[in-house]
Amino acid sequence: MSPARAAADTVRPTIDGLVLRPYRRGDGPAIADLLNTDNEADGLPWRVTADEIENWFARPTAGFDAERDVLVLELGGRIVGESELEWVDTTDGLREFRLGCALHPDVRRRGIGRWLLRLGEELAAARLAEQPTERPAVLGTWCPDRRVGKVALIEQEGYQRARFFFDMERPDLEGIVLPPMPTGIEVRPVREDQLRQLWDADVEAFADHWGGFDGSEARFDAWRNDPKFDRDLLVVAWDGDEIAGGVVNSINEAENAALGRQRGWLDSVFVRRAWRRRGLARALVMRSVALLRERGMTCAGLGVDADNANDALRLYTECGFEVEMRSAAYRKPLVLDR
Repeated sequence: MSPARAAADTVRPTIDGLVLRPYRRGDGPAIADLLNTDNEADGLPWRVTADEIENWFARPTAGFDAERDVLVLELGGRIVGESELEWVDTTDGLREFRLGCALHPDVRRRGIGRWLLRLGEELAAARLAEQPTERPAVLGTWCPDRRVGKVALIEQEGYQRARFFFDMERPDLEGIVLPPMPTGIEVRPVREDQLRQLWDADVEAFADHWGGFDGSEARFDAWRNDPKFDRDLLVVAWDGDEIAGGVVNSINEAENAALGRQRGWLDSVFVRRAWRRRGLARALVMRSVALLRERGMTCAGLGVDADNANDALRLYTECGFEVEMRSAAYRKPLVLDR
């Protein structure tokens, strides 16, 4: 059965006062509260702010337009659910329609999650029909193991694990030893007018990694304007005027306050192909850890593809990071009705 047919065959839950509508500007605070409540209920150490959400939703791309691709579910005038759809052309040759969903704990296990998932699949089929591609099309979603209910739902709906990912944490920032930088490479600050060069270097470095993401101008603008962005937390290696690699670090002050900790995050660790296998990644990671300690952090976290071809998991383990939890990317084919 195709996703569109499955969605059509799914009965909308009969709950008095349930309203499904498109996202509207101004929904950010309520959506942030929903996502944070959803994460807290599943024991996930992630928190977001309204400013982060509104910054991300304010910049349409080819594959994502919040006013078209985000749906909001209200019950009694309160936002209790949210779903998102975005398509990305992946590095393994697919067009992946990525589905996201959040539900308030008060409305779980009432058929709403399955309904929203199948509705998202129907919307993905419509997008594919509107913008055909020669690439094989798949539906995708991402889920931590701790979201037991969602894991059960998506597996029932035919999604299969495609890849595992780990959240890792270095539980303390003591005893830091800085490895020497490779010959001819130095860490220098990044000027405002060099941020696009840094973005392009990061995008290039991940072009041979599994998955893929949108490297468009709109996504660059969203990254640059993210409330957590701090140019002083960038650790970038230069070989003359060329960026050899870098670490984009951040501190989520709102999240730290909510969870009672002082953790910095290594958002992106990258080395461009010509500079790999010279110890640069290790040198940059440890300098990032030291920088976060200087900024008052007591621990550090990062995410890693469990099957990263460049042996990143081993590198991070040797840098003192430990696996905190596991997530998986799930996929299933997207087939249009004929």
